[in-house]
Amino acid sequence: MDRREFIVKSGKTLITYSILGTGLLSLTGCSSNEETMDTSTEGTAKELPESASKEQPLSETKKILVAYFTHSGNTREIANQIHESTGGDIFEIQTVDPYPGDYDKVVEIAKQEQKLAYRPALNTKVETMDSYNTVFIGYPNWWGTIPMAVFTFLEGYDFSGKTIVPFCTHEGSLLGRSVTDIAKLCPQSTLLDGLAVRGKDVKKAQNKVSQWLREIGMTE
Repeated sequence: MDRREFIVKSGKTLITYSILGTGLLSLTGCSSNEETMDTSTEGTAKELPESASKEQPLSETKKILVAYFTHSGNTREIANQIHESTGGDIFEIQTVDPYPGDYDKVVEIAKQEQKLAYRPALNTKVETMDSYNTVFIGYPNWWGTIPMAVFTFLEGYDFSGKTIVPFCTHEGSLLGRSVTDIAKLCPQSTLLDGLAVRGKDVKKAQNKVSQWLREIGMTE
């Protein structure tokens, strides 16, 4: 079932929406600071002081993938900063049916997808997942946890024995319960401490990202 025909039941009201086209995301209707729609206050990420020191390159013995899902582009910004510091490969998780650009519509869709445990189909795939031993997973905090597209992604591969490193963008709820949900989806993986960056701060988060990478042992 694709999202264009997805019918959401809310009490006695049926909400039906249609999204034209099957191309990549068009985000003209959403501002750069409106990526997240977190409502939970279960923050688990500590705010890190900024540091101006520069990290050393990651050891070539670690095969790294930075995978991320983004709506407005905030999470992409952080993913690129991580990728610049750690090297490896970078991959964007994209849905077959794009989410609408209108922020209020995305909020409602995300809420109903979570309520119904809906798994949106993805139009991108990592062909060589077995070759990676460390996978960064990035996402906006949607309703206190990972977007349902990230559920689809994590359920699509075997992460046993891999190290998973979560990072998110948010508007107040930090990582919410997302780390707990990732741990449930990947019980045979090693989960490192995550990073949460407020949406309005992504452009100036390089020092925070660098310090976090050093603290979790991903850079020297």
